[in-house]
Amino acid sequence: MIMELGTPERGCLLLADITGYTQYMGDTELAHAQDVIADLLETIVETIEPAFRLSKLEGDAAFAYAGADSVNPSLVMDTVESAYFAFQRRLRDIGHSTTCECNACIRIPTLDLKFFVHEGEYIVREIARSEELTGPDVILIHRLSKGTAGAMIDKTAYAVYTKTTLDAMAMDPSILGFLPHREVFADIGVVDVFVQDLDSRWKFEQERNRDYVTSADSVHEVSFETSASPQTVWDHLTDPAKRPKWQRLVDEVLTITEGRTGTGTINHCMHGPDVVIEHVADWRPFSYITLRYDVAGVENWAWTHQLDRIENGTRLTMRISDPGSDAWARFGSDFSASLDDQASQLQALLAEQHPSDTPD
Repeated sequence: MIMELGTPERGCLLLADITGYTQYMGDTELAHAQDVIADLLETIVETIEPAFRLSKLEGDAAFAYAGADSVNPSLVMDTVESAYFAFQRRLRDIGHSTTCECNACIRIPTLDLKFFVHEGEYIVREIARSEELTGPDVILIHRLSKGTAGAMIDKTAYAVYTKTTLDAMAMDPSILGFLPHREVFADIGVVDVFVQDLDSRWKFEQERNRDYVTSADSVHEVSFETSASPQTVWDHLTDPAKRPKWQRLVDEVLTITEGRTGTGTINHCMHGPDVVIEHVADWRPFSYITLRYDVAGVENWAWTHQLDRIENGTRLTMRISDPGSDAWARFGSDFSASLDDQASQLQALLAEQHPSDTPD
């Protein structure tokens, strides 16, 4: 029998690995400990899909991948951070909701999470009715999970990006605030990586102020439901290349701020020869984004796009704040019509391109 070899594919590999798993499982009641780990892994998987496709669960880790043409740099980093934030919120919720005093429940706060991200080649093979990724780059990302990056920053929560990955993303690690590190493996050699401190990111996420247009604050609101996931909707809302496909008055979106897209990013929205300055005022991946605009006669005008996960997809709500002065009285009907049209176009685009994001 001749086994047919798979075709190499290129994409982004992601390994989310729970820190402290071995000691936690060894020192606690097995039944409760297994339930806690299963709950946390489910939280992780729910956040990384469908931007990434789950390959398999590996005890205390989730291994996933995404084709090179299906993710952009911002979405990769948003997915990593959002998965960590969701993990931390779930740890907190489990701790608050249990009155059990067994070791498994008492030691929940000792768990943490780390990520490894590598851009490379892999082969997807079906083995014993399950999916298996193979190849040198698959081996590499698993070697990284046994490396020394965590000790270098003295933290248990971090993300490791290989230099190959950031080069492919055209991302400058110094602008991102990532720290350089070098891993050395006897069977692989030297691997240059950059480390992100997720513990600090989580603390900043909890402390920073929100900029958000509520229903009460808005002068116009439109909402629709789609079978696409929050991650997919977020990608369409934030990817400069995708926005002109549903914002018919926008010819091009140019990002003029260096580094990763997020709070503080400034975009130029090109409307023919005219330019509208767009400021990203609040960036909460897969939850909401608030944009502020400087237009004629109005400064700092806020628009919030809110995403809510529903049973079969996402509910997107788009809101406009009161621009002040007499701007709404003069131009409100035009802006309301524009927002309604954007919602209609985006809903149609999502229905056409993403009829369902439910994993196969």
